Amino acid sequence: MRFDTESSLTQLNSSTPQKGLERPSFEQEREAETARIQRLHALLAAELELATAQARGMLAAQTGDEYSARWERDVSVHSWSERKAALAAARSGLCFGRLDHIDGSTAYIGRIGLTDPTDGESALTDWRAPAARPFYCATLASPLGVAVRRHFQLAGRAPLEHVETFHDDVFDGTAVAASTESASDPALLAALNAPRGSAMRDIVTTIQAEQDGIIRLPLSGTVVIEGGPGTGKTAVALHRVAYLLYSYREQLARRGVLVVGPSAGFIRYVGGVLPALGESSVAFTTPGRLRHGVVATALDPDGVAALKGDLVMLDVLRRAVADRQELPGTPITIELEDVTVEIDDATAAEARDRARATGLLHNAARTAFRDALGGLLVSQGVERINKELEDPPELAEILEELGDLPEIGVVGAAQVTAELRAEVREDLRAHPDFHATVERLWPRLTPERALADLYGSPARLATAGGDIDVAALHREGGSWTVADAPLLDELAELLGPVQAAQEGTGPDRRYAADVLASLDAADRDLAGEDPDELRASDFVTADLLAERQTPDSLMSVAERAAADRDWRYGHLVVDEAQELSAMDWHVLMRRCPSRSVTAVGDLAQRSAAAGAHTWDDVLAPHLGDRWTYRTLTVNYRTPTEIMDLAAEVLARFAPDRTPPESVRATGEHPWQRTVAPEALGDALHAAVDEEAAALGRGTLAVIAPDPAGLPDLSGTAAQVHTPVSAKGLEFDVVVIVDPERIEAHNPADLYVSITRATRRLGLMNVRR
Repeated sequence: MRFDTESSLTQLNSSTPQKGLERPSFEQEREAETARIQRLHALLAAELELATAQARGMLAAQTGDEYSARWERDVSVHSWSERKAALAAARSGLCFGRLDHIDGSTAYIGRIGLTDPTDGESALTDWRAPAARPFYCATLASPLGVAVRRHFQLAGRAPLEHVETFHDDVFDGTAVAASTESASDPALLAALNAPRGSAMRDIVTTIQAEQDGIIRLPLSGTVVIEGGPGTGKTAVALHRVAYLLYSYREQLARRGVLVVGPSAGFIRYVGGVLPALGESSVAFTTPGRLRHGVVATALDPDGVAALKGDLVMLDVLRRAVADRQELPGTPITIELEDVTVEIDDATAAEARDRARATGLLHNAARTAFRDALGGLLVSQGVERINKELEDPPELAEILEELGDLPEIGVVGAAQVTAELRAEVREDLRAHPDFHATVERLWPRLTPERALADLYGSPARLATAGGDIDVAALHREGGSWTVADAPLLDELAELLGPVQAAQEGTGPDRRYAADVLASLDAADRDLAGEDPDELRASDFVTADLLAERQTPDSLMSVAERAAADRDWRYGHLVVDEAQELSAMDWHVLMRRCPSRSVTAVGDLAQRSAAAGAHTWDDVLAPHLGDRWTYRTLTVNYRTPTEIMDLAAEVLARFAPDRTPPESVRATGEHPWQRTVAPEALGDALHAAVDEEAAALGRGTLAVIAPDPAGLPDLSGTAAQVHTPVSAKGLEFDVVVIVDPERIEAHNPADLYVSITRATRRLGLMNVRR
């Protein structure tokens, strides 16, 4: 029997052959499916070639100086470049499944949607499309119109991928699976048993029903996904991002998505998942980077971190900024050419009140303070000069210089005053003491300077603290900590830029001005000439648009967002969300005003002193009770033998929490050894070498409470982590050093450490 890949494969692969037709053998079906997949690779290659040519052609196109032509070209280049990247990313593991529906139709499921140009029909269904949902959710109880679901396990490199084997799930109760595999999910078990690498893999081929239900939740609103170790929280969150970017492309394409992870190592580990799924409109950050331009990794003592993470710091920072708008205390004298003026508390207070009344941020209001103070001093100087000139002969002499005294009269006196004001103003404007005083009383402040000055001054801390004792924040110098990052960002909101952006005059600004002019013209066409009608130019300046332009290259949404502190994202993902403080959440919610948020975490794994004890602690100030809660209950990472030990630890510090249920067992129980402190180095080296030899391919980690106290392991296969830096990561083999000390510091840290292992676990106790 000949298998034609151009013909429909529905009948060929039907589990119930038509009368008079012999059932194809497993090998025949495997070859036919391989031919089909290679046909899909040919379609993808053709689309990729087209997208590449279009992107290059549009980029090279001459557009002249017309802004509209440049804009249209940039949009086209960006669109074709995105399509090219998505197609290239889909080449590996292009097609991983097939659905045979009860109505006789067939759909192949893969990483991207493809259309057959010969008939215009769908050749491959994107895994995120509604039509692909039964591939993940169909069950015997609810088959969702599916008779047979087929999972492919592929081998080889694109475009020569071939079907190594396949497994059928039969739902109609009459058909017999063509493969000889067991009733379990071999694709899932193969993925779980595979050696781990340095980067997380996507799970599009093995998404489970409870995960899929969360991935496909709508864009709007906030959802908290809680699950124990190994339940796939991170994978679900990342695949949810890919789903949202597919399903809500218009809403998210221009704003992008921000993913917040616990550490730079975690970001490196998961950073390749979304690009592998063809998505680039995603920026990554950590809590220590919430202040634009600051990379903080140091940690505060628990008490200090808890204070910095509390929302009371909002009032502390506001008072700290107000405290920098000072009064002189002792009067300050400035000797001008013709008069001496004096800045006392009353004069400075009046200038301060006028500046504050503008409602501007600190740095912007400084100009108002300077001008108000200058105006008051000019009036003071003129008044003092006038008193000195009250002797009529002197006044007459001045008026005579200005013109005919009888004809000038009152007008002449007013002119004298105006001239005097101008002279005093010029003298004051040029006097260095005046500017030094303005800087002293209302200084230009960066967030970094303001916070360093606050920490370094017990007096400033006492004033800013008010009724709150913040003396523990006092320190002299030192690097920024993770808990400082949201405080610095909040200060950026209170202070504003140090100086206003200079008006641009280059081609980017001209281009931006043309864009604004066009938007304004379009608005007028729609709204008429109503002067009260709001227009685009009322909100966006040409300078602001010019800052967004990149003359030499087209930046992705993620690149533009990462370079812009004021960027507002369309969706926010927070991983290890239990670790974030209330101040972290305050800053992040500002980044996502739509409150479209996916937060994943496990309260039982909280390590941070300022982290969430309940989800209400951190979400209620922003959302009230307007958020959705979902759980994941199945552990796909940790074998039963290791999870049993983790469950014992969990029961000791959180007996109300239920550990997730592992889906597999390996038969390898954790080993434990006890060594004397002086023998730890040799014993650890021996254990690492032993585990590495048994492991072969895969990853090995040593987790210790204080890696600095360990022997040098740089020449071994082991990565060295603390319980905190290992959070969110997974390794084939884990060796935990001094678990008793880890548990004494924080039992949750030991729970986290134990559940990092996917195959083998060793505990090296230190005798005391």
